[in-house]
Amino acid sequence: QVQLVESGGGLVQAGGSLRLSCAASGRTFSLLAMGWFRQAPGKEREFVAAITRGAGSTYYADSVKGRFTISRDNAKNTVYLQMNSLKPEDTALYYCTARPGYISRLTDEYDYWGQGTQVTVAS
Repeated sequence: QVQLVESGGGLVQAGGSLRLSCAASGRTFSLLAMGWFRQAPGKEREFVAAITRGAGSTYYADSVKGRFTISRDNAKNTVYLQMNSLKPEDTALYYCTARPGYISRLTDEYDYWGQGTQVTVAS
């Protein structure tokens, strides 16, 4: 089992920045591909970003490319999502997720999920 705890969400003005963190425990962190998804009210959960076990590769949704950066610190068992130039449409509950093995953009391929942290971007 893997436990994931997100933090860092909040209310920010459009154009501002936030940094989300996700602390993992329960399994060797360096063996896990990590991802961030988000879900806005009335919408399906969608992929935001993912990073390979060794941080050699990253994937991003087109909607956040160039604004968001995913990174990880395997010594701290933590994955981060730096969000810059935030827009009102980025408002959502952001989930950290993990899976053993290879990286993925697909919701159904992730085994472990955090409880989510709310990000609200005011216009």
